[in-house]
Amino acid sequence: MNDTLKFIKERFSCRGYTDQLPTDEQLDLIAQAAVQAPSGNNRQNWQVIVVKNPEIVKEMDNEGMEHIKKTDPSGYERMTSRGGNLFYNAPCMFMLAVKGDGGVDLGILAQNIAIAATSLGLASLHCGMVGCSFSGEKADYFKKKLKFNEGYNCGIAVLVGYAKNPGKPHEPDLSKITIVE
Repeated sequence: MNDTLKFIKERFSCRGYTDQLPTDEQLDLIAQAAVQAPSGNNRQNWQVIVVKNPEIVKEMDNEGMEHIKKTDPSGYERMTSRGGNLFYNAPCMFMLAVKGDGGVDLGILAQNIAIAATSLGLASLHCGMVGCSFSGEKADYFKKKLKFNEGYNCGIAVLVGYAKNPGKPHEPDLSKITIVE
């Protein structure tokens, strides 16, 4: 098995991080891997924002949890039973901002980040819940703090760091594969 397939197989969704921040070199390599992602008509209508200030991550986490508490009480209870935060104490995140519709493109970009992180010995988690941090009164505040380009909005985040506990990948369901000849 080649390295790429090995890292895809090893990647898992990490839901608990140490406070150790990845090195600047690791974060730079991951960011470079991110922007290697293809996009529809090569529009590249994304912005990769590396948030390595844990205080900003925590502030966004708190805002997102407040939003969930107000709008989805059962979801809030589920999150608090899992530790009480959206971002699982990740020390940093790759915030992916988007201009217009970038669903498929952001998915490819996020997967590049996750696989690159795994290849560097880091854990990751695709985090669509980051949108909760941008759903309330602080949306413009966070856009400014994270230096969003004009006209860009919250897309998805990928949390990155060192896993508190080793995780294991999900078991693939091979019955989901259909071959048409």
